[in-house]
Amino acid sequence: MSRIRLRRPTVLAALAGIGTCLATIAAPSASASTTPQAGACTIAPTGKESEAPLSCLGVTTSLDRLPAVGEQATLAVNVTVQTSVKRAGLSVQLPPALRMSGNDSGLTEATTDAFGQRTSRVLTLTPGTRTIKLKVKAVAAGPAQIQADISDIDRPDPRRAGHDSVELTIGKANGSSIKGMSVTKADTAPVQSPGPGIHPPRLVTPKAPAPGSAASGPASPRATAPAAPAAPTAQVCVSGTYRNRFQSAEGGSWNGKANRDEPVSNANITLWGKPTANSATQKLATGMTGNGDGRFNLCYTPTTSVTSKLWVEFQTQAGGMWSVVDGNGRLYSTATYSQDNVSRGISLGNVYANSGQSRAWHAFDTLNKLWWNRGSTTNCWAGSQSDGRCTPITVQWYPGSTDGTYWTTSEDKIHLADNDPDSEHTTVHEAGHALMGKLYNGWWPNVTNCSPHYVNRASSTSCGWTEGFANAVSFHTFNDTTYYWGNGSSLNLANDRTTTGIDQGDACEARVATALLDLWSQVDGGWTRSNTMMSKTWQSSFREYFLTDRPAYGLDTGAKARNVLYNHTIQY
Repeated sequence: MSRIRLRRPTVLAALAGIGTCLATIAAPSASASTTPQAGACTIAPTGKESEAPLSCLGVTTSLDRLPAVGEQATLAVNVTVQTSVKRAGLSVQLPPALRMSGNDSGLTEATTDAFGQRTSRVLTLTPGTRTIKLKVKAVAAGPAQIQADISDIDRPDPRRAGHDSVELTIGKANGSSIKGMSVTKADTAPVQSPGPGIHPPRLVTPKAPAPGSAASGPASPRATAPAAPAAPTAQVCVSGTYRNRFQSAEGGSWNGKANRDEPVSNANITLWGKPTANSATQKLATGMTGNGDGRFNLCYTPTTSVTSKLWVEFQTQAGGMWSVVDGNGRLYSTATYSQDNVSRGISLGNVYANSGQSRAWHAFDTLNKLWWNRGSTTNCWAGSQSDGRCTPITVQWYPGSTDGTYWTTSEDKIHLADNDPDSEHTTVHEAGHALMGKLYNGWWPNVTNCSPHYVNRASSTSCGWTEGFANAVSFHTFNDTTYYWGNGSSLNLANDRTTTGIDQGDACEARVATALLDLWSQVDGGWTRSNTMMSKTWQSSFREYFLTDRPAYGLDTGAKARNVLYNHTIQY
């Protein structure tokens, strides 16, 4: 039976504003003496609901006109600075539908790949505003996003970085281009051979099997998908592999993220069709893409000798266990072009997610990595929930979003800003908050002094605990201690008693995160027993977790475990 501490309980539904304590992930600077103090900088994110930290660097982008195909426009990139920066990295990315037209801005020569053109420049900045302009030309119609990032190359930190974007839909005729881009429902991206910087397709191999089914959650992973069984002669099957091209902060840098081409696992899929040209659209079959390989094979029994039209739709939902939605709560869907007059089984080969949805699919597929090693004893995210009574993880994202980065207790939803999905560590960090919420099954500690909070600074023991756990979930999932931001910057947060620039004790989330990692790996033989304990008794601090609850549930708090804590400057 769960043990609830009545002196601290807070019902989730009553904490609509708690997200502000869960939103900020800030990395330490090179040393404590150079870290900006809270309140020293005032550049806020453009979205009024954003709970990202205030920054010393900001960037805004704008076009002097909305160009149609064949037309030019001037892109203005405005950099605002509130502190001197010796090496500020400015990077600009244009989508494939736009191209640089001449270059008198001092930016580097653009590199071109399947994601468009990228250019950058290293600047020495003093407080004030600086504008860099470049000419762009529209070369194709359709949705387009221009992105700009500014960051301190030597001191990666959200308080020394900024991101902005312009979204538009390019028209074919003069005056037909419009602001904004709609990509929630879209056609598949064209199949392309790997271009410069594109990694060849590779198999994503999960760490460990996890139970589930298409009805409740993803199935167990496998190294390779078995060949589809021979279908009865009366059936027609449509097969292929679903993939996504995306840019990854993991393996990238401030001026260019790593390009990836990977299969999408456990996506809900539907085979739609029209038996005859004049008939209504019918749902012919449903399933999920293969776990670890993205393969699919949907079969149906036709009612006519020739099926007039067939197409496959892929949605950003994994059974009922997690999903990615737009700002209106709608799932993203990518549909293949229709196959006409089908009389026998067909293979669609590689089917690619729509490029405008790339980040939605990246966030979706990232959650597979947490699901496969979630430390639950049930088919749910947490052992506090029994099979068939699971609650899902929901991620909200859309192009250009400034509504992030945080998880809310009131709606149990993760909000990701525009380039957040490029960092798998960010996606899983926020999912770590959602996981703790599920482990605690409707209870949340009273978290204080957590807005803002910084990973290398002492805040409060409740903030150190909740944020430290979320960081530990991210590091545990990727088997590292390096945090990555959406702009490609990263910082290794490994620490011991000799580490400078990170405050000591259990009010510092970096210390709590790394202590948890070492307890799970060096003492507990994994994190399943710890998660099971957390689903039965709930903690407001790391002290409670270690001193009160671990011994009560048979987890070691002896010399070896205390030495782990001591190594991370935590002593009880």
